[in-house]
Amino acid sequence: MEMVSTAEVPAEERFAVWREVSSKLWVPLEARCEPHLESEFRAQADFSGLGLVQAMLLTTTPLSVHRTSKLIRQSDPEVFFLNCVVHGGMRAEQDGRCADLHVGDLMLRDSSHPYLTSHAPGKSSNQVLVLQFPRSLLPLPQRDLRRLTMVPLPGAQGIGALSSHFMLQLARRLHEFTPSDTVRLSTLTLDVLIAALAGALDIHGTVSPETRRRALLAQIHAFIQQNLGDPTLTPGSVAAAHHISLRSLHKLFHTEGHTVAGWIRERRMLRCHRDLADPRLAAQSIAAIAARWGFANSAHFSQAFRSVYGLSPRQFRQQSAIVRAY
Repeated sequence: MEMVSTAEVPAEERFAVWREVSSKLWVPLEARCEPHLESEFRAQADFSGLGLVQAMLLTTTPLSVHRTSKLIRQSDPEVFFLNCVVHGGMRAEQDGRCADLHVGDLMLRDSSHPYLTSHAPGKSSNQVLVLQFPRSLLPLPQRDLRRLTMVPLPGAQGIGALSSHFMLQLARRLHEFTPSDTVRLSTLTLDVLIAALAGALDIHGTVSPETRRRALLAQIHAFIQQNLGDPTLTPGSVAAAHHISLRSLHKLFHTEGHTVAGWIRERRMLRCHRDLADPRLAAQSIAAIAARWGFANSAHFSQAFRSVYGLSPRQFRQQSAIVRAY
């Protein structure tokens, strides 16, 4: 992952530097900041490539960004941007529409048309996940997609909620992905995005059954990851949350060579393994770490951990501490 930040820039120069850098990193833009806020301006952008999809996690204090007709004539990569608000809020205008976005909301922008976005209006800061990808990647009618620019896709219910869960998890774990992860994530991310947009347009017939299947599976994976700490998380509760039958859920996972319960257990075990090796958590008990990731019975957890890693949790923790010492 790459990162651009104003952290090391003198306070009086931060906004000027960001204004110059940001227009080179993305499409040409005009960045603006209220004069009385410039002295406290801060911004950071974390980048990760997901195949043809470029992901950026932008954290900034209040500013506005304007893409004008003149700037579009200078350079236009003909891409879409998909925004997901992770923290704070933003306001956006394009094609005669204006939207106020809150945490979890999704919104589509088109690089070929003028737009104005305001980050953290009335707030101290905001964080937004921005996905950039060629318009040609979406198998949806362009004339219909134009109807969705600057139309909030609320993350509170329906397929919007499932897509929002996936995007929020992507934002929070962007720094964890290995190069091998990004290939699969590119496909999953596009599938989730296509399903969300198709749902908003109510034209599911334009999306292949295989794409819908992968999109649903990706959304379920994100839901499970977000709820690993809930000891009541079961295949039944996962199926109910996604309004599908338990049989359909098992079939989805079977096509990937997994069982639902096994996938949940594996992800929980990976989180425990990571935390037990983390020196910052050395003061926390093994039972507390196990409970955090949904293992209510510490004896059962110890047995399961040993069967996977060949060591008890205590032995693994001690071994990790020795390795760090060297």
